[in-house]
Amino acid sequence: MLRDKRILLVIGGGIAAYKALDLIRRLKERGAAVRVILTSAAQQFVTPIAVGALAGERAFTDLFDPHSEFDVGHIRLARDTDLVVVAPATADLLAKMAGGHANDLASTVLLATDKPVLVAPAMNPLMWAHPATRRNLALLAADGVALVGPNAGDMAESGEQGVGRMAEPLEIVAAAEARLAAPTTAAAGPLKGRRVIVTSGPTHEPIDPVRYVANRSSGKQGHAIARAAAAAGAEVVLVTGPVHLPDPPDLRTVKVETAREMLAAVEAALPADIAVFAAAVADWRVAEAGRHKLKKDGGAPPSLQFVENPDILRTVATRAQGRPALVVGFAAETDEVIAHAKAKLGRKGCDWIVANDVSPEGGTMGGDDNRVHIITAEGVESWPPQPKDAVARALVARMATALGQAPQ
Repeated sequence: MLRDKRILLVIGGGIAAYKALDLIRRLKERGAAVRVILTSAAQQFVTPIAVGALAGERAFTDLFDPHSEFDVGHIRLARDTDLVVVAPATADLLAKMAGGHANDLASTVLLATDKPVLVAPAMNPLMWAHPATRRNLALLAADGVALVGPNAGDMAESGEQGVGRMAEPLEIVAAAEARLAAPTTAAAGPLKGRRVIVTSGPTHEPIDPVRYVANRSSGKQGHAIARAAAAAGAEVVLVTGPVHLPDPPDLRTVKVETAREMLAAVEAALPADIAVFAAAVADWRVAEAGRHKLKKDGGAPPSLQFVENPDILRTVATRAQGRPALVVGFAAETDEVIAHAKAKLGRKGCDWIVANDVSPEGGTMGGDDNRVHIITAEGVESWPPQPKDAVARALVARMATALGQAPQ
């Protein structure tokens, strides 16, 4: 997909800039020609010499460079490319893009380009969650700018955790391939103009640095719903726990580990028209995860104290402000499936519950097929067994209808 493609990489000024060096290498491994613009802040983290050595040509740093501006070099950089990638995209650089600023080489090229743009945000979690950043992202999304990440995890600052880590280089490469493969205009479908959040996969709750509590969720159903929503024209944010599945194209994927990280990522992705909570979130976590590996010393097994994880579905479904118009939960049950799902609908405050039987003999958890029951205030709708992709398409069509847009 990237062979003989021309990639213009804009490196912003954040600690994640060091990952951009590996990103250059990964792009070139796939046959892409890479040109690089370094902002002045980026040069505090990586040098033009290092970038130029990896890219195979000098890095561009100055809007008024006498070696290139004699023939309007910033316009050539903006147009002589197939894709512009901004990684890391700092809060400041996103704000400049959203505001149409052009006071340095990077912002000028981004304003002058008519090529597709992919940004990989990287910043402190509080900056990522700030209303100003959310507004800027909404403007950029409306302008057709694609996003990859950010992911959840530890920050550069000591003790800081949350959503804000730049996507890994291979994730950005996959997103670049998907962006080049995507049509240049947004899909026209029943969810066009809608924003959808989907959670998927399990969560991993650490016991110590090498062990964790988890479940058998594969994420196949959640990922299928995210793909179907994107195919229906929606702007989709997929928040996923650890899975062995490729990131779906044409949407933004945020990767998390724990229930608390998943809640933070979901709240950062709001507002939305629809929220679908397909993830199998761990109900409990160890109260105090060990800082070192627990050792088997011949004595009694360690005693683990558990505490309850945040209830992500109920937290979003009962929001006083900013609640999505349609909140859909999932219920994975092994007995009395419909009865338990009805009770869950009442407890959680959501609009629908999608219930399925995950008993081992059914093969639903981890398998490719599913049989679901849609539980609403009006009653129960039982669907026949079918592939998870078919379940996803039917569910998305039903959600579009519920929002007053009949499927096309």
